[in-house]
Amino acid sequence: MTETPTTPAMICLACDVALEPGKIEAAYLGQTFPVDLPRCPKCGFVYVSEELAAGRMLKVEQALEDK
Repeated sequence: MTETPTTPAMICLACDVALEPGKIEAAYLGQTFPVDLPRCPKCGFVYVSEELAAGRMLKVEQALEDK
């Protein structure tokens, strides 16, 4: 993640390394989805914002559960 005057870099607390954008596989009810999210290049920790978890991810979960 690049640093701008309004957006400071996110740092992995465990590794003290800046998170970088990366493609990960999110899984739910046996379905996997490629997602670009900030992640630690050292330990692999993935940051999921509250906005993403309560927004798009929740809608996908609900759609899968309705099937």
